[in-house]
Amino acid sequence: MEHALLIFTILAGTILTFFSGFGLGTLLLPVFCLFFPIEIAVGATGIVHGMNAIFKFLFVFKNIHYPTFFRFSIPAMIFAIIGGKTLSVISELPIAWTYSLFNKTIEVSFIQLIIGCVMLFFAWLELSPKLNQLKIQQKWLPFGGVLSGFFGGISGHQGALRAAFLTKAGLSKEQFIATSNASAVIIDITRLSVYFTTISFGQLAPHSTLILIGVLVAFIGTTIGARLVNKITLQWIQQLVGSLLIVYGLGLIFGLI
Repeated sequence: MEHALLIFTILAGTILTFFSGFGLGTLLLPVFCLFFPIEIAVGATGIVHGMNAIFKFLFVFKNIHYPTFFRFSIPAMIFAIIGGKTLSVISELPIAWTYSLFNKTIEVSFIQLIIGCVMLFFAWLELSPKLNQLKIQQKWLPFGGVLSGFFGGISGHQGALRAAFLTKAGLSKEQFIATSNASAVIIDITRLSVYFTTISFGQLAPHSTLILIGVLVAFIGTTIGARLVNKITLQWIQQLVGSLLIVYGLGLIFGLI
């Protein structure tokens, strides 16, 4: 039953994130935690997410909008490092608030609260009938990269902010998918290089079969997504991104993500 849940989560997640540009890691990590200790689950999630991003790159790289990619991704990489170093300071802040759910105490940190509110703001921009035609000028894309990279360095939640900016950058749906994916590949390569300074291959080896299954299922999901790309519109992608931003934002604010 748990293996079926893993396969379904990866398949559905990769199809969904082919268009949205984010969400697979958030969906996958809790499921991998059913099988592995948390530090191994984080590494396994990174491997599946990274391999899937590289595989997806093979489908979409021809449509990368390079001016947008460089304006967004370079600041994102720099501020991901800054965000990572800020994490030690943030972790010392007191908990923002706590509550009980099903006899379990849930704690919400200030960074979860801040990122959640930021996501809800961008969800409003995506879904508001008056604002969904708003375009972000190219000169503001580095600011989007700063936000995405900084918060990604702190908590890993960089994909949603990346999607929120790039859907407003005046790109076609093909350019959005490709440019968002190229940015994700850069971040994933950086992230995996960090993981493997703390997680050895010896720790991952006993779980290699399950990780390989995860990678293969992700490839299948990406292949399905690539076949569906001509059947969807940019408006549908914007609505998907906006809806997921609401889910993620509320999930963070209430400590569920």
